[in-house]
Amino acid sequence: MLQKENIDRRQFLKRAGVAAAGVVGFPYFVSSFALGKAGGVAPGDRITIGVIGTGLQGVSNLKGFMVKSGAEVVAVCDVDAGHRQEAREIAGLDARSAYNDFRELLARNDIDAVVVATPDHWHVPISIAAAKAGKDIFCQKPLTLTIAGGRALCDAVRRYGRVLQTGSQQRSSDNFRFACELVRNGRIGKVHTVEVGIPGNNRTCGSTWTPEPVPKGFDYDFWLGPAQWAPYTEQRCHYQFRFILDYSGGQVTNWGAHHLDIAQWGLGMDDSGPVEVTGDGEFPTTGLFTTATRVYFECKYANGAKLICQTQSGGSGTKFEGTEGWLYVSRHGLEAEPASLLTETIGIGEIHLYESRDHKQDFLDCIKLRKDPIAPAEVGHRSATICHLGNIAMMLKRKLRWDPDKERFINDEQANSMLSRPMRAHRHL
Repeated sequence: MLQKENIDRRQFLKRAGVAAAGVVGFPYFVSSFALGKAGGVAPGDRITIGVIGTGLQGVSNLKGFMVKSGAEVVAVCDVDAGHRQEAREIAGLDARSAYNDFRELLARNDIDAVVVATPDHWHVPISIAAAKAGKDIFCQKPLTLTIAGGRALCDAVRRYGRVLQTGSQQRSSDNFRFACELVRNGRIGKVHTVEVGIPGNNRTCGSTWTPEPVPKGFDYDFWLGPAQWAPYTEQRCHYQFRFILDYSGGQVTNWGAHHLDIAQWGLGMDDSGPVEVTGDGEFPTTGLFTTATRVYFECKYANGAKLICQTQSGGSGTKFEGTEGWLYVSRHGLEAEPASLLTETIGIGEIHLYESRDHKQDFLDCIKLRKDPIAPAEVGHRSATICHLGNIAMMLKRKLRWDPDKERFINDEQANSMLSRPMRAHRHL
C-alpha cells in the first residue's frame, strides 16, 4: 500500500456529513500481499484498489486491474448484493471486504485508489468523496452528469492533489492518437468540420410500465441516491439507466463521450470548448425512457471549426475534414483521403501527443509519479461538457451561446439553470 496520511474512520464519516453511529466498527484490513507475502511486490510499490460499482463495466475494470503487476483489488462495493457477491468471488475476497456503502470502503486507510463504475449520477459525488478521503480515482465515462458537477470535481481533484483517470480509453489506442497527431500537425490542412456519429438507443420501453417490488438484496433507495425518487422497475436500473435523463444522457453521453472526446483532442480543445451550440433532436413523449432517440446538434468553435454529432446507422466514430483531406477514426481502424496519410511519420519537431498504450497501466504509473494521466479530470469534464451542451440545446431547440472560460451560457438563464440538477435529500449524502 502506498503511504498516506492515516485518516481515522469515524472522523472521515463525520467529514462526509454522515452520523458515524451504526457504520463504524467495520474491520481494518491489511492483506498478506500488503505484508510482502505470496511473492508480491514490495508494500511501498503496491497500489491497493477498491472497486465501487460492480456491474458489467465494474467487473470488467476489476478484472483489468487484477492482472496488473503491482496492483491489488482489496475491496468491492455495490448496492446490488448479487453483483457484490460476484465481484467478491472474482477478486477472491472475504465477506468483510464487500460493502453496500461506498463510504465504508473509502474510510479504509489501506486503500490507495478507487474505481468508480456506478451509474452516471453517482460519478461526481463518489469521486469527490474519494478525493477528500485521499484516494486516487479511475472513474468511468461520462465523467459527469452535469457541467456544474464536472467543475466541482475538477476543483476537488486539484484541491486534494489526487490523480484521476477518466475511462475514455480510446486515448490509449494508437490509431486514435495517430489520427489526432495528423490533424494537429496540419496534415489535412485547416480543419473546418468534425463529424461524430453515434448509434441509436439500443433499449426500448413501451408507452406504459408498471412499478415493481424492489428485489431482495437491492438497496434501491441508495441506488437512486441524489436523483429524484421514482418507483422501482427493472428497466430503470443497471444498463437501462443510461436512457433516463435523471441518471444519464443517452447515447450522447454513452458513445458520444468517447467520440466527442477524440474530437476535442484532435481540435486541441482539451481545456476549452465551443462558443455556440444548436440542436434539433427527438425525445420520447411517453414511456420510461427520456433521452434523445434521434440526436443532432452542432457546435461552433472560436476558430471557425464546426462539430456535428448525430445518430447514424452502422458504425460510429469521428471524422475530421480539412482543406486538404479528411481522416476518419473508429475502433475499427483509420481511413484517410489522401490514403498516403496513413503512412505518414510525425517528425521530431512536430506535435507529439501524450502516449499511453494501456489506460489502466497509465493510471497506475501516474499514481506513482504523481502526475496527470492521459485523460485527467479536466479532459473528462470538458469532453462530457460537449455531451451536456448537445443535450441541452436539443431540449431547448434554439441557438445557445457558450462561454468556455466562465462555463456559462451567455444571456440565457433558462439554459444556465440546466447546468446543474437539484439533489434529493438522502441518507447517503
